[in-house]
Formats: sequence, structure tokens, C-alpha cells
Amino acid sequence: MAIEASPRPHGLRLRAFATHELDQALDALGWRGSRIHAGVHLARKNLRRARATLALGGPALGPGAALIDRELRKLNDGLSALRDAHALVETFDRLLRHHNDTEVRALLARARRRAATARAQAAREARLDDPDLGARRSLLRVLRAGLRALPWAGLQPEHWREAVVVSLARVARAAENARRSGDDEDWHGWRRRARRLSQQQRALKAAKLGRDAPKFDKHQIERLGEAQDLNLLLDHCGKRSLFGKQDRTALRRFAQAELARSRVRIAGGGGGGAD
Repeated sequence: MAIEASPRPHGLRLRAFATHELDQALDALGWRGSRIHAGVHLARKNLRRARATLALGGPALGPGAALIDRELRKLNDGLSALRDAHALVETFDRLLRHHNDTEVRALLARARRRAATARAQAAREARLDDPDLGARRSLLRVLRAGLRALPWAGLQPEHWREAVVVSLARVARAAENARRSGDDEDWHGWRRRARRLSQQQRALKAAKLGRDAPKFDKHQIERLGEAQDLNLLLDHCGKRSLFGKQDRTALRRFAQAELARSRVRIAGGGGGGAD
């Protein structure tokens, strides 16, 4: 008589998702030439998704999980300069698509050219510091092995359900803080919390645990990301800006007005939680 195979533990499905994300990051960090920017952008997404999946296990994955999460965060942070250089160019591309005013478009086009030059310089510096990002990829292979060695098979529904409840509460608190204070860091915190919630939803659905996945407004998360891009633009409008004095003054006024409008729309659209 044939013996039916026992179903694969749900925790191992989550491990498979996290492993796949790290595999994707390894591949993306190996992209060459002008593709380095898109590769870094994708790899950082993959690393955040792997970390979000680790958070679903919480303490049940043991002390090693915290160590791996910390190193993944450091690796991700180490790629932020490359990512920011690319994000600034993408921000100008998005703004150019949505603005028809001739004077504004001329300003944005000039600034984009400067940003593209800075992006190329950031790539050259990264290659000199870590050719082909080889050191980072070697570290990631070690972290991948460590992640797979964690006790994923022992995870139970209460572990990831509790993690989702915690994430939902953090998003709600972050939204309240941002709306109340108007502080840039609080808005950035709201965006980070909402993005983590989205990544945990993705992981649970991939592991066929969609019934436990959180509900939220995806458009709200996209709007929070666009607002953060405007903050990035404002960060480049200081005295040490790569833009000329007149352009950075004009860009600052433009970005401040855009950001104010964006935040009004976001604040009126819910907290990024359930639809």
C-alpha cells in the first residue's frame, strides 16, 4: 500500500521563499556595466524581503536569526549610496512624466543630467572599492547558508500570526506619529513599516499561507515611496549639492511643494493597514 507523503512543514515553505530572495540578490549583485544600478535596486528589495520573512519567525528561529538579520541589514545599508544615486535619477524620470510645464521640465531635465553623471561616478567608486561586488556576494553566500540552518521546520501558525499583528500595530503607530508630527523621519518610519508589512504578505502568500497574510492599501505604500523619493531630492538641495546654486534653490521650492501635496493625499487615505 502506498504511503502518502506528509505535507511539507509551513516553516520550510517560508525558508524556501527567503532562500529564493537571497539567491535573487546574489544574481542581481552580479549584473555588470550599466545594469549595476538596476541590480543593486533589485538586490536591496530581495534582502528586505528575506529580512521580513525572518521577522515572521521571530524568537522561534533562535538567536542565530537576529545575527543573520543584523548582517543582512548592514549589507543592505552598504549598498544604499548606489541605490540613492539611482533612485534620484528615477525620481527625475517620474517627475518628468507627470509635469508638462516647459520651465519645470527644463529644470528637471538639467538636474537629471547632473544626477546621471553622479550615478555613474558612484558606480565607478563601488567597482574600485569592491570589484564586481564580489566581497558582498561572498558574505551573502555565508548568510544564505546560515539562514537555511535555522529551525524553520518548528515554526507554528501562532508565530507568524503574532508577527503580523505586531507589524500591523507598528504601521498604525507610525502613521499616527507621522500625521501628528509632520517630521520627515516619522514619515520615513511609516514608509518602512508599511513596506515590511507588504513584504510579509508576499512571503505568506508564497508559502501558501495567504489566509494569515495582512490586508493593506498597496497604493498607499506606493505613495509613501514616492514621497520618500521627494525627500531624497530635498536631501540633495543643500550647500554641498551636485546641482548649481540657482537650480538647487528652484528644485528645493519645487520638491517642497510636491512633497506637501503628496503628504496631504497620503494623510487623507488611511494608515496603510486594512483596505
